[in-house]
Amino acid sequence: MKHVHVCLFWHMHQPYYTDPLAGSAGMPWVRLHATKAYYDMAYLLDQFPEVHATFNFTPSLLLQLEEIATGKIRDLFLEHAQRPAASLTLEEKAFLVSHFFSANWATMVRPFPRYHELLVKRGLDIHGHDLRRIACQFSPQELLDLQVWHNLAWFGYGTLRQYPRLATLRQKNRGFTEEDKHEMLSIQRLAVQEIVPMYRRLLDRKQIELTTTPFFHPILPLVIDTDINRRARPDLPLPTRFRAREDAESQLRQAVEFHHATFGRLPIGLWPSEGSVCPEMLPLVHQTGLRWLATDEGILARSLTMCNRPWHRQSALYQPYHIGDAEQPLTILFRDREISDAFGFVYHKTTPESAAEDVTRRLQNIAHATPQDRIVVPIILDGENPWEYYHDGGERFLSLLYQGFTNHDLDHDGLITVQAATISDAITSVPPTQQLPCLHSGSWINSDYKIWIGHHEDNRGWDLLSLTRSKLMELAPNLPPDRAHAAWQELYAAEGSDWFWWYGDDFDTDFKPEFDRLFRTHLRNVWTQMGHPPPDQLNRPICDMRVGSESDLVHQPVQLLTPTIDGLVTDFSSGAGRVSSRLSLRSERCGKPIGCLRPSDSAGTWISL
Repeated sequence: MKHVHVCLFWHMHQPYYTDPLAGSAGMPWVRLHATKAYYDMAYLLDQFPEVHATFNFTPSLLLQLEEIATGKIRDLFLEHAQRPAASLTLEEKAFLVSHFFSANWATMVRPFPRYHELLVKRGLDIHGHDLRRIACQFSPQELLDLQVWHNLAWFGYGTLRQYPRLATLRQKNRGFTEEDKHEMLSIQRLAVQEIVPMYRRLLDRKQIELTTTPFFHPILPLVIDTDINRRARPDLPLPTRFRAREDAESQLRQAVEFHHATFGRLPIGLWPSEGSVCPEMLPLVHQTGLRWLATDEGILARSLTMCNRPWHRQSALYQPYHIGDAEQPLTILFRDREISDAFGFVYHKTTPESAAEDVTRRLQNIAHATPQDRIVVPIILDGENPWEYYHDGGERFLSLLYQGFTNHDLDHDGLITVQAATISDAITSVPPTQQLPCLHSGSWINSDYKIWIGHHEDNRGWDLLSLTRSKLMELAPNLPPDRAHAAWQELYAAEGSDWFWWYGDDFDTDFKPEFDRLFRTHLRNVWTQMGHPPPDQLNRPICDMRVGSESDLVHQPVQLLTPTIDGLVTDFSSGAGRVSSRLSLRSERCGKPIGCLRPSDSAGTWISL
């Protein structure tokens, strides 16, 4: 009989939006995701106690949940939502009509008549338009309804069931009062406060395993040495060499310590930011008490090639490996890219029943085709962003899948047993039998680091990081301990991968200037803590200015077409819309890379891991 251990591994991550000196955050995504994916995923798993899973929380996310829950930090979006609609200034009104439709329109705006009505009134494309003029067309009641819906639409199925008042407000649809709004925002904060306790309860009953990531989600190999990039992409131009092994060690050590303080237990598993690995990081991982890590199957294929060993996917992928020195042993697993990407990019396009059936079929095919009798299938993906593409937040699909594990519906012919296990439990049941002597240096995306280095914007960011760190190394020994600590924390925050994700031409978002500003803010704060004025270059945007606005590239249809199908070319395009080929396809939500389309990719979605 074959035993299949399915390891569902959900990665929860947000960059550090907080400016500690200002005491505020420029973006609302931690707060809004908390009432949807973070809450929903724990709530749903709680309904299926026999299903086990692994959750990875980045410390930068946990820290922000704590800041929001305690009221220590408020974000700009929340402040705009809290203000009485009748007393909003013109600039505040413009902010609302510009940013309060930041959600997946198909699943989080159009299903709600009033929210969709307000979107249509504003217009679908406002690039190049006078936002203040548009905002003047909204009445105080419309603005109040917009304040409510921007937050109400982000509540997921878990919070809706836990707090029936939310369903009543959705049913009300329009004509909200200020009391309605503040009641909803109070529930929102309660939901944020419940996130960590929910996961601790699941952890205490051993239904889940909780793992960590380097504290501020840096690409650890590049922090160790940016020249490591040459191994996978020797063709890319690099910045002035940045080497900070001590920072890499600190990002790991602080992650483990903060995780322990938050959940009461030390983590033993690591999801390296974006699945980025290199041989140099393995001793650092071991010395912080971590005992296993995971990355993408592309890394395994490249690693075996480096070792002059054949790459046979079915026999190589579905097992853990020993890696590292005998004195500092680690276990490493590799995600099944096809199934993991199907969760994130494909299944929302079909029915929940078809999606669950496809998972069952894939797992049975793996069991039949893999020669080993004991098999580990790591399904690793972003645990927050995909569900915005599912019309019900993924509830039906995940419920069917969890029910299948509970009822053993995934077993087959009495010859295959399938169970959902945490990664540590799977490693215990299926211990590694092979040593992986080589480890390719790369990430889960194309098995390299190109997203975060090589473009002149990326490289400019690394140069500013290097400049600031060099000054901090010089001055830190003479700073008061609290100032030195604060300066280093801000530098570590600037080492986060998300700022570099948006530099360059790989991805685009309307919030790109804000990500640029946040990166430079963290660096400016280092200089402020050192008692030195920040260099003027930190006041200048790194992002290139766009050539032409999107309104020049996208022309909306102006009327319905009623073509006559007669084979004759008469009026070719009157009233039709058009998209210039110069426009890079994109989906802009939540300041996160959750819908950046590639013309050659039918799945067409990126999700930051």
